[in-house]
Amino acid sequence: MTTKKMRRFEGKVALVTGGATGVGYATASRLASEGAQVVITGRRADVGEQAARELCGQGLAVEFIAGDVADEQSVRSAVEHIDRTYGRLDILVNNAASFQSMRFLGANRAEWRKVFDIIVDGTYYCTQAAAQLMVSKGIRGHIINVSSINGQRALEESSHYNTAKGAMDQLTRSTALELMDEGIRVNGVSLGFIETAMSVVDGVVEHETDWFKSIYVGRGKIAQRRQGQPEEAAGVIAFLASEDASYICGAIIPVDGGLSITF
Repeated sequence: MTTKKMRRFEGKVALVTGGATGVGYATASRLASEGAQVVITGRRADVGEQAARELCGQGLAVEFIAGDVADEQSVRSAVEHIDRTYGRLDILVNNAASFQSMRFLGANRAEWRKVFDIIVDGTYYCTQAAAQLMVSKGIRGHIINVSSINGQRALEESSHYNTAKGAMDQLTRSTALELMDEGIRVNGVSLGFIETAMSVVDGVVEHETDWFKSIYVGRGKIAQRRQGQPEEAAGVIAFLASEDASYICGAIIPVDGGLSITF
C-alpha cells in the first residue's frame, strides 16, 4: 500500500535564511517537497544558486536570493521581492548562523559582533520584516528559529555563540508573545550535534574525534549515541511550520538525540 505524500504547504510561500547548506538546505527541500514555494537566502551567490539548481532539478519550487541577514536593508529587499513576486509569505525559518572557535580572553569586538549580527540582529530583522508582511496580508504565519543547545548550556571556546543563541531563544519567546495576537506563531528548535559544515571546527570533524566517540557515544552523553542528520531537524521544523503544531507557541523543541536530558 502506497502512502500519499503530505502536501501541508500547498499554496504557501516560505523563506529560509542560510538555506543553501546543512539544516537550511534540508528544510528548504522538505518544505518544497510538501508543496511550498521556497526562497532561500545566503551571502554566497555561487553556493546559493547551485543549491537552488539542485532542488529545482528535483522538481521542487525553490528560488535563491543573495542577501545578508545582518544587513537590515538586504533583509527588507528580500522580503519586498517575495511580496512583488509571490504576493504573500507564510513561513519564515531563521536558520542563518556563524561559528568559529574563539577563546574569550583572546576575542576581539569584531569576532564577537559578527556572531551577534547574524544570529541575533539577523533574526530580529527577518522576523520583523516577515511579520509586517504577514500582518499586512492578513496571513496567519509561522516563524521558526533554529537555535542550539548552546543557548541553554555552556561550551568552552564558544562564549559568543552560546550567548547569541541564548538571546535568540529569548527573542523566540518574546516575539511569540507579541505576535500571537496577530495570528503568527513563533517557535524554535534547539539543535544538538547535527552533521553539517558547522560540524567541522578548525578543520576537525566533531563527530569523528576521540572525545565525541568516547563521551557522547561510548558513555551515552547523547542518549541515541550518534550525531543527527539535517533531515531530522528539517522534519521538526516542518512540523512547527504546519497546522499540526497549531497549539504550540513560544516553544523551543530540543532536536539533540537526548543530549539535553543527560548529565
